[in-house]
Formats: sequence, C-alpha cells, structure tokens
Amino acid sequence: MAWALLILGGLFEVGFTTCLRFVDGFRNLPWTAGFLASVGLSMGLLEVASRSIPMGTAYAVWGGIGAIGTVIVGILFFGEAAAATRIALIFGVVACIAGLKLVS
Repeated sequence: MAWALLILGGLFEVGFTTCLRFVDGFRNLPWTAGFLASVGLSMGLLEVASRSIPMGTAYAVWGGIGAIGTVIVGILFFGEAAAATRIALIFGVVACIAGLKLVS
C-alpha cells in the first residue's frame, strides 16, 4: 500500500509542476489552487509512504516519478525536445527507481 501511495504522490508532483507553468506569479487563481492542492497531496502522500519505506528511498522514487512525469508532460504537451539521448537518460532514471524498489 505504501508503494501505491508513493507512486500517487509522485503523480501529484507532476500535477504541481505542470500547474506551476501556468500560475503567472500566483495571479492565475485556478492554476494556483491546482498547484497548492497538488503540492499538499503530493507531500502528504510522501509523508505517509515514508512511514513504511525508508525516507531516502521514498524521496528518490517520489522525485524520480515527478521528474520523469514532468519530462513526459513537457514532451507531449509543450513541444519540448525528445532527443534520443534525453529518452535514454529517462530510461536510466526508471531503471534506478525499479532498482530501489527491488532492494527495499
């Protein structure tokens, strides 16, 4: 259960980084509300998951999911580069996250 909550928290991290793109100095209230809700949920889920998963592992997985997800959102929705090297490095992060799950 802790791993599912951690993954969900990582996905909410993708939500808050995506919202952050649109907050416009926190003047855009709907996006700001989405950002704040996503941050709260993401951090809360990380905290709950870290009760059962070592904090270093939980943080690395949470941050990795957020980073990978944010890169994917950037590529799919914002026209960011999808160079082969960038994709290969993302797969490297995925492999490291899977490795942390296997040794925990």
